[in-house]
Amino acid sequence: MSVYASGNPLTKKALKEMVANGPVPCYQPGPFGPDVEDGEASAEGPHYPNPHKWYARVQVKGNKIVKVIA
Repeated sequence: MSVYASGNPLTKKALKEMVANGPVPCYQPGPFGPDVEDGEASAEGPHYPNPHKWYARVQVKGNKIVKVIA
């Protein structure tokens, strides 16, 4: 499953900084979303129309990214 972070961080570092300030809402694009199951997921960004430049493994709880794992 792949998710996008609300706020559209342009870098993985920006995502980490956002999560350090508290959980970041996220969503799953396409026919399987928008809700995200709790657990680990792959995040990517920035989202459309920009090309993806970063990827991360994240911990999701309650449709929010609570931790960047890798």
